[in-house]
Amino acid sequence: MTQTPPPPSPAHHALNALRAEVGKAVVGQETAVTSLVIALLCRGHVLLEGVPGTAKTLLVRSFAAALQIATKRVQFTPDLMPGDITGSLVYDARSAEFTFREGPVFTNLLLADEINRTPPKTQAALLEAMEERQVSVDGSPRPLPEPFVVAATQNPVECEGTYPLPEAQLDRFLMKIRIDLPPRDAEIEVLNRHARGFDPRNLTAAGLRAVAGPGDLDAARREVAAVMIHPQVLGYIVDVVRATRISPSLRLGVSPRGATAILNTARAWAWLSGRDYVSPDDVKALAFPTLRHRVSLRPEAELEGVTTDAVIESILASVPVPR
Repeated sequence: MTQTPPPPSPAHHALNALRAEVGKAVVGQETAVTSLVIALLCRGHVLLEGVPGTAKTLLVRSFAAALQIATKRVQFTPDLMPGDITGSLVYDARSAEFTFREGPVFTNLLLADEINRTPPKTQAALLEAMEERQVSVDGSPRPLPEPFVVAATQNPVECEGTYPLPEAQLDRFLMKIRIDLPPRDAEIEVLNRHARGFDPRNLTAAGLRAVAGPGDLDAARREVAAVMIHPQVLGYIVDVVRATRISPSLRLGVSPRGATAILNTARAWAWLSGRDYVSPDDVKALAFPTLRHRVSLRPEAELEGVTTDAVIESILASVPVPR
């Protein structure tokens, strides 16, 4: 006798409504939309990579409009300083004291636009905020609001004027999402919407409304944490991660933090799919966005045209899947 799954919870309805609402503004990027929802559920950060003009910024702005959370945007440029992000002490002549002026990092959803166009010193200003959810100024830690998620966009490293993100910072991102050019049908729909008057600068006029709030997100996170995972599936995650460390094509494999990340993303995806358990297929589905930025190719593999996704695909094909 098969067991009937429990009915979807209000939080499940709200988070799936969030996906649908963002889809009103962003066409042909369902994978990116779902990935950002998963990042929110996992308290993780997401790196969106794609050529200019593929709706990376619009995606993040649409989420902020549909989720009822505060958002701020930082345009990363070569002359941006760390204090421009975290905030700094400012001398007040009236009180003859230094007071702290908060930077844009004090928000719920921080859009770090074109993060790889600023030098590594400024990129590193986000490290403590992303990992510890606080910033330290003059030796004093200052907690960031909850929820706090960084959604960073970057152009491909082949573009002129970019600085590759250091490995330590890449590892702080829960997922790296590639924003590809949309298929033909989706691109026609984009043009249809613009022909009917869609204005990406005015999302309210485009019909976007808030369909979820921080309370829904908190409830959803508690439900995700209750999703069951069998010890054999845990072993499967570890086997996949360990296989990256001995791959002849990679000079850097996935760290234990990466194993934890794929556990969390697989749980969130299972919950979004309406299940209370994680399957090996969930692990496979989330392996690419969760692991691709945590591995590094050997120079000889790069010369041969090998990609990180191709290596991950071969590893998933070779590691035995539990029943």
